[in-house]
Amino acid sequence: MGMTDVEISVLPTGLTVITDSMPDARSVAVGAWVGVGSRDEPRELAGVSHLLEHLIFKGTPTRSAQDIARSVDRCGGDFNAFTTKEYTAFHCRLPAGEWGMGVELLADVMSRPRLDADDVRSERHVVLEELAMDDDSPDDVAHRESMAALFRGHPLGRDTAGERETVAEMEPEAIRSFFRRWYTPATTTVAVAGPVVHDAVVEAVERGFMTDAESSQRPGREAPSAPVASTLAVPDDTEQVHLVWAWPGVARTDEDREALDVANHVLGGGLSSRLFDEIRERRGLAYAVYSGTIAYADSGAVSLYVGTMPEHVDEVRDVLEYEIERLVTGGVTPEELEIAVGYLTGSYELGLDDTGARMARAGGQWTTLGRVIPVEEQIHRWRSVTGDDVDRVLNRTLAGPRISVAVGPVDHRRGG
Repeated sequence: MGMTDVEISVLPTGLTVITDSMPDARSVAVGAWVGVGSRDEPRELAGVSHLLEHLIFKGTPTRSAQDIARSVDRCGGDFNAFTTKEYTAFHCRLPAGEWGMGVELLADVMSRPRLDADDVRSERHVVLEELAMDDDSPDDVAHRESMAALFRGHPLGRDTAGERETVAEMEPEAIRSFFRRWYTPATTTVAVAGPVVHDAVVEAVERGFMTDAESSQRPGREAPSAPVASTLAVPDDTEQVHLVWAWPGVARTDEDREALDVANHVLGGGLSSRLFDEIRERRGLAYAVYSGTIAYADSGAVSLYVGTMPEHVDEVRDVLEYEIERLVTGGVTPEELEIAVGYLTGSYELGLDDTGARMARAGGQWTTLGRVIPVEEQIHRWRSVTGDDVDRVLNRTLAGPRISVAVGPVDHRRGG
């Protein structure tokens, strides 16, 4: 495997165990990935995956929430989780000698969460506060509204944390039912990175993790329909106008994914990008300006963000229009291609020194792709990207329908 030594075992229950050996590491990262996210929720339970992410930490029949926290604090580690559109992940990072405790703790909270009514009531309020906090962040609102428009009418367009109405009305038994149906061995991957022995990890997982379930299937998914160009303005009493432009991207397994990575870096993905150089460095029109991509099983998105004062909005829009058109029609220069590929491969290799990044790579890829891409293969993919590849993916994405959103002191008729 070259730079990583990954071993994979699929247990008779359907649960997958992956270890990434790092003999010289002083830490170990343990993660459990469930292949169910917010796109897999029925509308009336929008936000249930994220609420479950919170509830998992509230305790088990043998551990209270404080017991869980103390177990991790006692050895200087950390324990956290996050929810995405297509999976939910729980992970801890500990001193290397504590890997067994990490696996056992993760197994307990994920296999036997308490999920009682009192915990649901208290944690529901926490999530509602989280949603309110996001509503007070205008850049978050702009990104959220752009995805809602890009994936209109589809679960991918919903906020991962759900909606206030559905979170407020979610009943404990409905949450338990969702857990029993989808938090199963067949949807779960346990990934461990650090100085561990694969067989020992497999034994620990077999002892601790769930052994039965109501279902052994992954959720079925429908691809979103093609987006329609739209413009939206959300008036808000803020100092800046927060602009987000978004386009359809490519799916996770699309042959042009690496070419889109290159195009994104040239556009706004780094300090040498065109948008950063022109809008921030040359003109001083913004502090934050960037672009990014996201890929799903059957679709994706490209977006850019700029936060600027109201008097600069028109100039910023003109620069964005010009730079997008210049990139789509003229492509990237040989130097830009070289820099982008160097950044993508170099930052990827730097991440291989970190147990958390290695664990996340193994668990995330197996959950979403059903395989762990060898390091050399991924680097080769980026290095194989040509200027023609970038031209092709630009015409598939940035030349297509655009979603434009503006949040702040804006004229509601003008939009993004």
